[in-house]
Amino acid sequence: MSGPLSLEPGGVEADTLALRLAAPRPRRAPDDAMPAKRPPGRGPEEEAVSTLAAGLADSIAPAVHPYEVAALLEAEGLSASVIKERYGHPNLFSLATALYERVPRTFPEPPSATDPWRPDTLRCLLRGALFALPALAYLLTAPLWPLVRHAPVLIVAGIASWAWGQALGHRAYLRLVAGRRQACGTLLSGSLLGAAFATSLAVLPADSALAVGAAAAQSLYLAAASVLLVLARERLLLAALSPLIAGAVALPWWDPGPELRAGLPLLALLATLLAAALVLRAGRSGPAASDAARPRLLASLPYGLFGLAAAVLVMLEGRRQPYMVIALTLSMGPAEWLLYRYRGWSLAALRASATPLGFMLRSAAVLGLCLSAYLLLLLPAALLTGSDPATPLLLAAVLWTALLLQAFGVAWSPAVLCLAAAAGAAAAVTLPKLPPEPAVLPAACAVTAVCLMVCAIHRLGRPSPHA
Repeated sequence: MSGPLSLEPGGVEADTLALRLAAPRPRRAPDDAMPAKRPPGRGPEEEAVSTLAAGLADSIAPAVHPYEVAALLEAEGLSASVIKERYGHPNLFSLATALYERVPRTFPEPPSATDPWRPDTLRCLLRGALFALPALAYLLTAPLWPLVRHAPVLIVAGIASWAWGQALGHRAYLRLVAGRRQACGTLLSGSLLGAAFATSLAVLPADSALAVGAAAAQSLYLAAASVLLVLARERLLLAALSPLIAGAVALPWWDPGPELRAGLPLLALLATLLAAALVLRAGRSGPAASDAARPRLLASLPYGLFGLAAAVLVMLEGRRQPYMVIALTLSMGPAEWLLYRYRGWSLAALRASATPLGFMLRSAAVLGLCLSAYLLLLLPAALLTGSDPATPLLLAAVLWTALLLQAFGVAWSPAVLCLAAAAGAAAAVTLPKLPPEPAVLPAACAVTAVCLMVCAIHRLGRPSPHA
């Protein structure tokens, strides 16, 4: 434009805004552009203006310029005639200036943002219990068969199921983006294949049909339980396990006999399979969503490799300190709760940070706080069970930090690091020339935990993963 745009009415333009060609004139400060304030008087206009200021004080106080008050008055529907007759001001801008000067400035803090990662405490604790409750089946059936003799069969099947379940769970979550029907189809086919895969591997070290049957039952249960956990049906799984829980609780006061010792775990297995089948059937009968592109199978591979490594590390620790492994399994519930807390507290740190370096320092502090809280939770269990606390705490640090990285989509780094630790610790068991296992396992876990912490600070200390 060749001339300035005047935002004030005046002269022949009356109450309209006009474009005018003006001779050069000195610049004025924004406040000088407003009409002069009407000299104070004692007439009814001043009382009316004071009344109006009191009524609109909450809206006028946060304003940073009289023009905001003018916009507010326009929104209130004040006409030019009302402004002149009732309030004694020549125009809207004059009244807005008077109100702006009468009301003190206050700038209230914006409401605190809700935490989208606020965890469900009860659900997290329930999930931790559900990870450990199936072990009651071994407690009930121990007098019926040589459990120690057939332990390798169950361990092989358990490791295979754990690795397969991690990969299947990740793929099912990816398919949930396309719809629940697609995710249920993936879980149905994947769980059946996983149970068959784990059972076929268990046949290799088995020396009896009884051991193969026990491995098949374990694999079927883990497959069905994974379906219910992925689809957030924890309470249904707890109800399915109720016969097993009731039988185990009664053991200190009553011997249920061989029939109930075998029948209660079998009943819990059948209830879990039925619950998973009903949930999958309901999901498959739902409306079909738009079928998105199928995720690549390789995208879930690192999650399965991490599951394999984690199962081997836990198994090696269980050979030395079995009660500590039970405590570690139960702690998976609080571990999941702390994963949610990390994400919520990281968002708060992001809002409070002004520089990337400041956020990295706050993010590292949040990471240290969550990990320390998790390890402090496990320390009493290690002391009560008489275990050496170093190895289980280092293993817990490895598992929690790896799960944290996976939650942010960083999958290959924890998979490779944990596989290296598991391979080193397992080699100490089979190769006699290496240092004994009690020295290798904590050393491998310590090195892996440090590497995972450095990776977490580097990858999660930037704002982009939290946006």
